[in-house]
Amino acid sequence: MKVLCIGRNYREHISELHHSVPSEPVFFMKPDTSLLKRNRPFFLPDYGPIHYEVELVLHICKVGKNIRKQFASTYFDAVGIGLDFTARDIQNKCKENGLPWLISKGFDNAAPLGRFIEKFNIRDIQDIRFHLEKNGITVQKASSSEMIFSFEDIISFISGYITLKTGDLIFTGTPSGVGPVKIGDRLEAFIEGEKLLECSVK
Repeated sequence: MKVLCIGRNYREHISELHHSVPSEPVFFMKPDTSLLKRNRPFFLPDYGPIHYEVELVLHICKVGKNIRKQFASTYFDAVGIGLDFTARDIQNKCKENGLPWLISKGFDNAAPLGRFIEKFNIRDIQDIRFHLEKNGITVQKASSSEMIFSFEDIISFISGYITLKTGDLIFTGTPSGVGPVKIGDRLEAFIEGEKLLECSVK
């Protein structure tokens, strides 16, 4: 099982981090040890600051390689929500030195994962509304309609380089509003108003 993640997929988030808009999907991977399931707490490491990034997550349901965009929607069967925790200072330092930044994204428990909604139960795949609350205040809010690259774009592009397998997860990018967490914070993530993820920072 692989955890694949898309970067720079919402224009306002690109702007807040002063990046350029990509011409094709930017993706990276997290190890499976980064997954944090069943609403378990996240223990803040000592190499912060750690920033939250809420994302819609696709569950891949069959094997595919070089998938055409028009068939890509048949390769996922559910959409969930997760957090892409990022050690921001470490990431920035790696970028400044032209180094890979897996260390800033792939540390243990860096990917809290919530529940999934089966695709046929979703009102409109092209307009999935989701948001993140920190301590009861909405800090990120967006719709899948705002993505630069659609679910189908993402699946087709990644599968041209890496074979997708049943059970793989794709984090599809975060909207604007990212920020740091501290001990005592409570993060709650929602799709269409339904809470699917809780994460307490310890």
